[in-house]
Amino acid sequence: MKRVVVGLSGGVDSSVTAHLLKEQGYEVIGLFMKNWHDDSVTISNECPWLEDSNDAMIVAEKLGIPFQVVDLSEQYKDRIVDYMFAEYEKGRTPNPDILCNREIKFDVFMDIALKLGADYVATGHYCRKGEEIIDGKPVYKLLAGKDGNKDQSYFLCQLSQQQLAKALFPIGELLKPEVREIAKKADLITAEKKDSQGLCFIGKVRLPEFLQQKLQPKEGVIVTIPADFSDYTKPAPKFENKEVELKYFSTKFSYNKEDGKVVGKHQGAHYFTKGQRKGLNVGGTKEALYVIETDVVENVIYTGEGKNHTGLYRNVLFVSNEEIHWIREDLALENGETMQVEARIRYRQVLEKATLHKVESGLYVEFENKQSAIQEGQFVAWYLNDELLGSGVIS
Repeated sequence: MKRVVVGLSGGVDSSVTAHLLKEQGYEVIGLFMKNWHDDSVTISNECPWLEDSNDAMIVAEKLGIPFQVVDLSEQYKDRIVDYMFAEYEKGRTPNPDILCNREIKFDVFMDIALKLGADYVATGHYCRKGEEIIDGKPVYKLLAGKDGNKDQSYFLCQLSQQQLAKALFPIGELLKPEVREIAKKADLITAEKKDSQGLCFIGKVRLPEFLQQKLQPKEGVIVTIPADFSDYTKPAPKFENKEVELKYFSTKFSYNKEDGKVVGKHQGAHYFTKGQRKGLNVGGTKEALYVIETDVVENVIYTGEGKNHTGLYRNVLFVSNEEIHWIREDLALENGETMQVEARIRYRQVLEKATLHKVESGLYVEFENKQSAIQEGQFVAWYLNDELLGSGVIS
């Protein structure tokens, strides 16, 4: 009998995951990951992890499976929280959820599971796993979940062949309402529970408050860049080759305070990210202001009026060599090669047509349509049909 360790989070998805595996005849063990107890940074007055671990325990009892809480807060702090602060300080926007899957759930957690003699680790992600024998070896594929609204393959875009080999995603074939229905029928306490928002496994985090406790406030100005800013309208030069062209279009606009007008103040450029609209507190404009760039060195936030402001859009982005990750190592591009794919730069974004161009220094992703708020530090993931082939950190 194969043994599976399920990460029980106290939510409906992981509860049904455990239930289905048990029905499929696996020996199931439930583990709840506790990832946070740094009292120097209060996250919110509610303490969701207690409630969640309690719900997870009740589900495990109901299913008659062994259950324990594992404390991973040490590793979580080292690998996720510190990374987040470091990225925000550099003016980049990290994606803790993707990192949490790569570094915690499918690494630290997986090690614990394997020490418990597990053959597999299962999570309640809405995605599917495929397998094909290529050149006599099994190659694992990460496929989008059946539920287009809930597909979470993007969050797993940094997994490796070794990690996928040991992973199971039992609810990937189901739609969310079906998952709730199964939970109801199985009389699981989590059947009606709301989906958790917020950081992977920390619970209800409000990011600005979280950041303010570690990154010191520092007052600066908000500058609005007009729609007819000279750099937006200047014609592109003649390019001697495709790579020079890609480099040109992947380079973001740069601004000085003199390029626009000061319309307000802020408490720290590192609290803001590109494309953000809330929290600027500047009135008197026809359309809402959006952050089009943050300068953490000069501590200036540059904004533009309306969500169609030119400053928000680019159609090429770059990933440096050390940040390129192929799940399908067998399909990795060599220098000079290109590939037609569909890609997204954030969770829940509709897939957009793009071309990958591998060059000596890294990888360019050239979108057919301009993309709004391409943000350094976030992940771009590329797909063929519904298979996620690889991903990279936007530089």
